[in-house]
Amino acid sequence: MRLTDDDVERMAAFLDLNIEDFVNQFTDLHPQRNGLVLKNRPHGECVFLKGLNTCTMQDAKPEQCSGFPNRWNFPGWKEVCEAIPVEEGS
Repeated sequence: MRLTDDDVERMAAFLDLNIEDFVNQFTDLHPQRNGLVLKNRPHGECVFLKGLNTCTMQDAKPEQCSGFPNRWNFPGWKEVCEAIPVEEGS
């Protein structure tokens, strides 16, 4: 999930972290080395996704997330983006 500067500032404030700490804990450098992306969990799901559909950043989520799927999607997006079922309590 690509992040804008505004996303980083908003999410850091939401978590009551300074920007540097947020970046160090929750982001990686984009593979093309031209920005930041959110870290993923081992199976590819967002680090802020809890269960099937609960975003723990709901009130401060990135622009790319807040517009999905109405502002962006692509053929086969469900296979790539749909949440992976997890056991309750995970």
